[in-house]
Amino acid sequence: MSILIDQHKKVIVQGITGREGSARAKLMLDYGTNVVGGCTPNRGGKEVHGLPVFNTVKETVDALGKIDVSVIFVPAPRVKSAAIEAIEAGIPLVALIADRVPLFDVLEVCEVADEFGAKFVGPNTVGVMSPEKAVLGMMGGNARTAKSWFHAGNVGIISRSGGLSASTGYYICQTGVGISTIVHVGGDSVIGLTMPEVAEMFENDSETDLIVLLGEIGGSQEEQVSDLVKSGKITKPIVAYIGGKAAQSGTRYSHAGAIIEGGKGTWQGKVDRLNEVGVTIIEQFGDIPQKVKEISARETHQKREN
Repeated sequence: MSILIDQHKKVIVQGITGREGSARAKLMLDYGTNVVGGCTPNRGGKEVHGLPVFNTVKETVDALGKIDVSVIFVPAPRVKSAAIEAIEAGIPLVALIADRVPLFDVLEVCEVADEFGAKFVGPNTVGVMSPEKAVLGMMGGNARTAKSWFHAGNVGIISRSGGLSASTGYYICQTGVGISTIVHVGGDSVIGLTMPEVAEMFENDSETDLIVLLGEIGGSQEEQVSDLVKSGKITKPIVAYIGGKAAQSGTRYSHAGAIIEGGKGTWQGKVDRLNEVGVTIIEQFGDIPQKVKEISARETHQKREN
């Protein structure tokens, strides 16, 4: 199995008639994702890439049956209403691709998701990919490069950086090691699925033997992962790279969620906490692939012996 997405889950695209929605729907379709339709208000009855378009999510579900995932490509001010519409229609997983979504809008989405038992990825995410199965969002750029760059394997990647999500997967695959799933959790200060939540999913995934954690300064997600390792809830080996080593207190680094305040969320603090629980820390990004290859080979050997 893979986490969050596979080739069987039924996916719709909200905002499918827009420029980004249409382009990314084509990426997902061409890659093999089971995209079954989409919706845009006042565009019902049209087709995009041969997919039926409906006016609302409810109409889409009524016509196509149970939907597993909605990928939302709408402008930031409309993300809240689109996400809540999908969740209230019974869709259990929603991907919020847009950046600059207002903080209080995301908090409202969190509240509704909790009420309905749904999950969401993002906002400000490039999406999720399970190589050779499916992609959500825009990871890989286009289907041709995504198919050539990534192949299936036993390494799960969790990232706070969109760019590092794909590039790390690419360089790992260049060593001959494959990927189970890549999850870009998003770069904002308030997000849906967090690093520790995704790490627990990988812990329970039979296809994942090794977790790669691509963190950065700010927030406490990486420290929360270390707490899970310390408590025994995460037992699989973790290789971690933390960006922002040179940033000082008060410095905003890259994303809205990457800011050091009051001495918390520092590079050193994160590295120390992860080191304490036995996580392998990589200081130079270019060293990640070889270290992952070494640990992956060891884990595969141990599996065969057992």
